[in-house]
Amino acid sequence: MNSVAQKLKSILSNSTIIPWEDAKVARKSEISQAVTPSTTVDCLVYPDTLEELALVMTFAHQQRSRVLPCGSGSKISWGGLVDGVNLVVSTERLNRLIDHAVGDLTVTVEAGMKFAELQKILAQQGQFLPLDPAYPETATIGGIVATASAGSWRQRYGGVRDMLLGLSFVRSDGQIAKAGGRVVKNVAGYDLMKLFTGSFGTLAIISQVTFRVYPLPELSGTVVLIGTAEGIAAATKTLLASALTPTAVDLLSPTLVAKANLGEGMGLIVRFQSVAASVKEQSARLLEVGQHLGLQGTIYSDADESKLWLLLQEQMWITPQDAAVTCKIGVVPSSSAAILAEIPSLLCLIHAGSGLGVVRNSTDVKPILEMRSRLSSQGGFLTILEAPIALKQQLDVWGYTGNALDLMRKIKTQFDPENILSPGRFVGGI
Repeated sequence: MNSVAQKLKSILSNSTIIPWEDAKVARKSEISQAVTPSTTVDCLVYPDTLEELALVMTFAHQQRSRVLPCGSGSKISWGGLVDGVNLVVSTERLNRLIDHAVGDLTVTVEAGMKFAELQKILAQQGQFLPLDPAYPETATIGGIVATASAGSWRQRYGGVRDMLLGLSFVRSDGQIAKAGGRVVKNVAGYDLMKLFTGSFGTLAIISQVTFRVYPLPELSGTVVLIGTAEGIAAATKTLLASALTPTAVDLLSPTLVAKANLGEGMGLIVRFQSVAASVKEQSARLLEVGQHLGLQGTIYSDADESKLWLLLQEQMWITPQDAAVTCKIGVVPSSSAAILAEIPSLLCLIHAGSGLGVVRNSTDVKPILEMRSRLSSQGGFLTILEAPIALKQQLDVWGYTGNALDLMRKIKTQFDPENILSPGRFVGGI
């Protein structure tokens, strides 16, 4: 056992401390994809309680050790390569249900609880958390907040930050702090929840989260329209300007349509979730809109609908052999269909209401840079989430060109002056 692991053993009685040389091969492979090749990790730490997590961070602060926080590790490689970390600290064992106020529609859990487990708990009371994150079976709540991984339900419910009511976190110096609370009407103090959402573990380690939750809908139905880019663009514009109330509206590239066995052409997939009569009526009205535009339309319900959304999830987040790079993109919503028409050979899904989406590509750098340039010229962006280390070393994974970099650096200095947490992972090497 190395000296760092021995020191941690002396101050932590219950936490599991695994020297790097003794870590499982799969976990070492995940971590290796998140750090620079020159980085030497001493050990992995799995605190069992909030207090032990605080002790770990106090130790790291005193020793000037650098820390890579994670949950289950499903998104540990997202963002820039982390440089020079000594410790990998996982919240995976901080996975308890703290409080479920069924009548108030709120739930508080520790950050290491898996998203799928939380949904099971909520379903027992006829409720759910309307997020559709990457890797839903393995993703932890803390990781979802840290990476702002929301998904298709943002059309109706908003993103991760819109469902956060409060959170607790451990600062880089080991101090425990909190923001917000456990009630829906909470206006006291600074809105740190929005600051931590999408911070990629660079400001603090999230330890506990409170969400607003929603009743499970009576029925769910999905309409898929397939056809030309012009027809899909017209159908999307009509839908978003109508009185219909979809919970998800996504545009699908021709390649994604083909891989999901939905036909040929560009796709529009729309989900309605409400009382049965409303779902059936809205589905029929959208199908009629598609028919008038010459689009092929299909209504999915029951088990077929669940399988369809699961298939799309698998296509976008379970890495196929011919696509080794995953990017998050943002476009002006009104130009989403036109953008998809320009990249017909790529796997791509765009949330029509927000213009945010995911695109998968090969390891060839040229088309990635061309796509980034195209999106940037139209007011959009492209951020590389997952890619081989060699590719991440060749280019700026964030590609940020805005004017807020100085402000972001000041915020990082305020929360983590010693640059202990995830150095190099965020925009501008923060």
